[in-house]
Amino acid sequence: MTADLSQIVKAYDIRGVVPDQWDETLAELFGAAFVRVTDADAIVVGHDMRPSSPGLAGAFARGAARLGADVTLIGLCSTDQLYFASGSLGLPGAMFTASHNPAQYNGIKMCRAGAAPVGQDTGLADIRALAEEWSEKGAPEAAATPGSITERDTLQDYAAHLKGLVDLTGIRPLKVVVDAGNGMGGHTVPTVFAGLPLDTVPMYFELDGTFPNHEANPLDPKNIVDLQARVREEGADIGLAFDGDADRCFVVDERGEPVSPSAITALVAARELAKHPGGTIIHNLITSWSVPEVVREQGGEAVRTRVGHSFIKEEMAKTGAIFGGEHSAHYYFRDFWNADTGMLAALHVLAALGGQEGTLSELVAAYDRYASSGEINSTVTDQAASTARVRAAYEGGDGITLDELDGLTVTAADWWFNLRASNTEPLLRLNVEARDEATVARVRDEVLALVRATD
Repeated sequence: MTADLSQIVKAYDIRGVVPDQWDETLAELFGAAFVRVTDADAIVVGHDMRPSSPGLAGAFARGAARLGADVTLIGLCSTDQLYFASGSLGLPGAMFTASHNPAQYNGIKMCRAGAAPVGQDTGLADIRALAEEWSEKGAPEAAATPGSITERDTLQDYAAHLKGLVDLTGIRPLKVVVDAGNGMGGHTVPTVFAGLPLDTVPMYFELDGTFPNHEANPLDPKNIVDLQARVREEGADIGLAFDGDADRCFVVDERGEPVSPSAITALVAARELAKHPGGTIIHNLITSWSVPEVVREQGGEAVRTRVGHSFIKEEMAKTGAIFGGEHSAHYYFRDFWNADTGMLAALHVLAALGGQEGTLSELVAAYDRYASSGEINSTVTDQAASTARVRAAYEGGDGITLDELDGLTVTAADWWFNLRASNTEPLLRLNVEARDEATVARVRDEVLALVRATD
């Protein structure tokens, strides 16, 4: 088999259609390449509920064992459960999932021991090169002594670790609606929530990688409509929605209204700073102004980064940060090997809500201070030209600053926007924030007119 991996090896993971773009034969080569590049004598492998996941995970394990590595298979798990296994066992890991992507997709998220990321510059390019070479010239020679393949259940230990980080035993009883989207939240939530003072109303907990009810992507508003209605119907205190591999968690308040991931970032940052005074909090450049404001008010140091988990994790390791958050509802914790876990963020929100008598909307009001547009995508024929048009329109404006940490960010006294090019599609992504909705609408329309002027 000859493989062209350029379309499925992304910047930080592997993702493509099965079996059109990759299959178990290629997964076995990836397993061997992963062991060779990480120089691992033992690894841990998990997978989500997609129909192709068990076969791909098994093939990856065979490839790793062929080169002499002992493989621990933890079976069905969330991505953050795989990170827990990597961290607690001190082993490199591979998680088979395509997260929120449609059913025909699958992928691999890989990490080094201690859940350290594997990105384009930290091993992924080398793994791709080896897999391509072996797909053309044949599989590598097997080790003199093949590795073993054993099974281990880590779910109970994962749940215990999380509950050891957030104390919910003294909170008031809460009614919680949880939409697992037929993803891995249906596997992890019952065990993590067991024994807590929570009346859990489950939605779509049946593990089904064909996603019969809706896409497991809560970032798209249409996919939380059922959750919003159920929260109102049940008179619940809060709603939680997990994506397909359950590493992200989205929150809905008692009115069925979505809570901004920036507000959740600020809330959790305040709680972590209460435990670790003066600590550093990481946030990407698309999170709300609220986040660094709250961090400074709580005596912490806010550090701004590019968008993407590898940048967040790199900065957390460099600064010793205690917590990091992104606008996409990825939340990173020093106490969780700097890895992202939506479940731990959800426990923090439940602890904060249950530790006082007010509603969730009242609680988060202090952390949700600005109006925003959400992310708006524009298909363009020339990303650079469209961005240059926008830069020229605002450059030199009175009281306006520009920076290019990640795309183009333009900041004024009462508003800011960021315009970023997609790495994989001919898109420009726009995010606008301001002190009021009218200003958001005005800036949004001005920028979109420039972006789409010749498209």
